[in-house]
Amino acid sequence: MLRRARSKHIARRWLRFERKLKHHGKNARPTISALRTFYQFLAARKDLRSNPVREVQLPKLEKKLPLVLTRQQVEELLAAPARVAKNRAAPVWMPLRDVAIMELFYSSGLRLSELAALDVADVDLYTESVRVLGKGRKERVCPVGLPALEAISRYRAAANVHSGPLFISKSRRRMSTRSVWLVLKRYLRHTSIPISISPHKLRHSFATHMLDRGADLRSVQALLGHASLSTTQIYTHVTVERLKKAYADAHPRA
Repeated sequence: MLRRARSKHIARRWLRFERKLKHHGKNARPTISALRTFYQFLAARKDLRSNPVREVQLPKLEKKLPLVLTRQQVEELLAAPARVAKNRAAPVWMPLRDVAIMELFYSSGLRLSELAALDVADVDLYTESVRVLGKGRKERVCPVGLPALEAISRYRAAANVHSGPLFISKSRRRMSTRSVWLVLKRYLRHTSIPISISPHKLRHSFATHMLDRGADLRSVQALLGHASLSTTQIYTHVTVERLKKAYADAHPRA
């Protein structure tokens, strides 16, 4: 009985130590879970009568709100290719392709893998939409804004892309997800944006800006291809936090 109490006390002291070091709960949870499994093994194989860490409560996971760009930062990023000196060794259509990639990311909220997998046939200029094969091979149709469609048309005409993969590399093969990611990183250096950029941050920005402008949660869920509404609801928290900050900055009695 004394040994059980001592083990439980040690586990709780370790959790307090983790909190003092400001480690996130997600770091401590796997360790506690492993200890529970280990004591279950001892109970089954070594005739241990009780599990001293079974009653130790796991720390709550800290909910992190996704980082999003402001609309001004998005505009600055989209304008970056026009300010960057052209690489003489690269085909003249590559900057047009890069603009089309970034415009489409922000216009549609696609995942990185979804955008890289697009074919020319997936873009419908008449219905102003793209057909996407998402997670679980679920197909959805996403509306696309006119600036993105115009950017895609300019790139396709300059690169002579009429079938097959939509976004191609210098060697005229389908771009990898890593190559698409590097497009964003390349132009980030030519902006004043203080945070790192990823395709997923543009996806976060797309969803947040949609909600900021009055879109309903179900519509944003469908556009993002989320199976569960609870996944989409994190963006409502982002929007509320932005409203709170705007209120605190502007209201005289905030």
